[in-house]
Amino acid sequence: MSFEVIGSEADALLSWDGLTDAIRAGHTLPAAEIDDTFLYRRDDTLLSRSAWIDGMGVLVKSATIFPGNPAQGKATVNGGVTLYSDRDGGLEAVIDFHLVTNWKTAGDSLLAAKILARPDSRKILIVGSGTVGRNLRLAYGSAFPDAEFQVWSRTVKNAEAFAEGFDNTHAVADLEVAVRGADIVTSATMSTDPVIEGAWLQPGQHVDLIGAYRPDMREADDEALRKARVFVDSRATTLDHIGELKIPISQGVIDRGHVLADYYDLDSGQFARQSDDEITLFKNGGGAHLDLMTSRYILEAWRAR
Repeated sequence: MSFEVIGSEADALLSWDGLTDAIRAGHTLPAAEIDDTFLYRRDDTLLSRSAWIDGMGVLVKSATIFPGNPAQGKATVNGGVTLYSDRDGGLEAVIDFHLVTNWKTAGDSLLAAKILARPDSRKILIVGSGTVGRNLRLAYGSAFPDAEFQVWSRTVKNAEAFAEGFDNTHAVADLEVAVRGADIVTSATMSTDPVIEGAWLQPGQHVDLIGAYRPDMREADDEALRKARVFVDSRATTLDHIGELKIPISQGVIDRGHVLADYYDLDSGQFARQSDDEITLFKNGGGAHLDLMTSRYILEAWRAR
């Protein structure tokens, strides 16, 4: 059986609106079967994610996360994606790992921001100056073209280099001041300890948390969670697996009901901002079902080129 091999050249065929529409449509299908496995070697991680959506197909995505790689001039994250037919299980495509991940991760957060952030949001803070942060700048810039962007990094030079690559984007050194002044705060760090404090959050803000992916990782403190109306992309991949929610739930800071909705609640209207003054907080868990929806979108765009 022949299959497609899709590399980074497919990037030019894709759009953020097209992807968020595909993710939304994917959640009208039966709920995904999802399974994640983690293997660890000290700070290094092998994450294998699989998903099956009846009517869409099957995906397996494996990622290696080696935090020490940048010191050797290598990428932190590597891996591979395989997409299989829902009809007969045949291999349909092998897709560039970074192409899928870059679009999936930022597109996941963008869909939530389109729904939960105030439409008049004009100040957007990106916390973290890595690859994910750069993709967030592209994604959020597509939906909020008139916004002023700021970027913060623990290493000021990295934030300055990031800002130089985009129009209307500025590096900031004081995280607290930047958070207090933002309409949207989107965070993509590798932190295990919270970097965003609830005491800094202001009425009407939208907070987007991406970085934490392990059970020991968090980006926002307990007060931030208590202060906000909390949403996730998938309860199945966040509540019991990622420290951002797993830790405060296990410690009784919040209960599972504090998470109000996920993307499978889109049609019910539960996944929504209720007022201009409330603080909304979204945890991007990035499960394999989202990789499957993104990969299917990429394959369809590739075939239609």
